[in-house]
Amino acid sequence: MNEDDLRNLEAAGTELAFSCGHVLIERGEPGAGLYLVREGQVVVDAADGSFEFGPGSVVGERALLAEDGMRQARVRALTDCVVVAVGRVEVERLCAEDPAFAERLSQAS
Repeated sequence: MNEDDLRNLEAAGTELAFSCGHVLIERGEPGAGLYLVREGQVVVDAADGSFEFGPGSVVGERALLAEDGMRQARVRALTDCVVVAVGRVEVERLCAEDPAFAERLSQAS
């Protein structure tokens, strides 16, 4: 995703802070939105392994792109972190306004 994409996500979302160990996303639950990591680190525990992500990373997008809309991984704060939460409706609006954004979001997944 490019810098404009990240700025658009930030503008569409709400900043939240989480303590180390907090579970942001639980596998198997409906996907209500995504998170853009602004500060700190999160870990994604997925079927294909565990992955750490930091500032500028987007997590939780797979459920928004999946047919069933369900979470496919667990995401928790590896450190204290600040994220921008962007709801499904806002993500869908951004995708409708810019089909190239939708493609980049899909590629980032």
